Amino acid sequence: MTDEQLLRYSRHILLPQIGIEGQENIVEARALVIGAGGLGSPAAYYLASAGIGTLVLADGDTVDLTNLQRQILHRTDSIGMTKTASAERTLGEINPECHVVALNERLSGQRLDEEVALADIVLDCCDNFATRHAVNRACVKFRKPLVSGAAIRFDGQVAVFDSRQADAPCYHCLFPEGQDVEEVRCAVMGVFAPLTGIIGTVQAAEALKLVIGCGTSLAGRLLLLDGLGMEWREIRVPRDPGCVVCGKIAE
Repeated sequence: MTDEQLLRYSRHILLPQIGIEGQENIVEARALVIGAGGLGSPAAYYLASAGIGTLVLADGDTVDLTNLQRQILHRTDSIGMTKTASAERTLGEINPECHVVALNERLSGQRLDEEVALADIVLDCCDNFATRHAVNRACVKFRKPLVSGAAIRFDGQVAVFDSRQADAPCYHCLFPEGQDVEEVRCAVMGVFAPLTGIIGTVQAAEALKLVIGCGTSLAGRLLLLDGLGMEWREIRVPRDPGCVVCGKIAE
């Protein structure tokens, strides 16, 4: 690491659980963030500021006025820009050492597989079940740890799905695809602005811990936040041995 990096990341390096070796792991890592909205904004902020070497940000939308209440990567003068271009500008100002790869597209199929295969860590910051399940399948396929978050109204949730662990569940174990689950969107139901910051920041923390190799991850656990009462609950999530996504791979 350079002298400037040692200074920039000195508060990380001072932590014995991280140190120089852990910070080098961060600097050398490649993170894939799916979504540059309410969750992707704080997650990307902290990954970039912490020194993640390559940050791949995928989103096919453009910035509009209604995003600015919570999507802190974007500003008023970003309206009309692609979210990835707006994010690349902001993150470059936070930490020019972080190489941001802006993908103005909704990743799917082969393109999703390609990016997941290249990543060291994947953060699901999207807003729909179809993408969540597609990302989960790709992460299981390539044995990549997945940090998943969601936020709507005053309720948030965050979990880690790490298929490198034989007993760890995947997203499909918790929310089987094809279930009659009502899909709710911020555009219809609304969302408390700081809630996305809380959940997205937890996602960044879990991602960095996995990259560093410190602490205990949320693998096998689902954290639920009631933002109105500011109460956290934890639910243990077992692996489903009959899961059609991870069942055979984990055998």
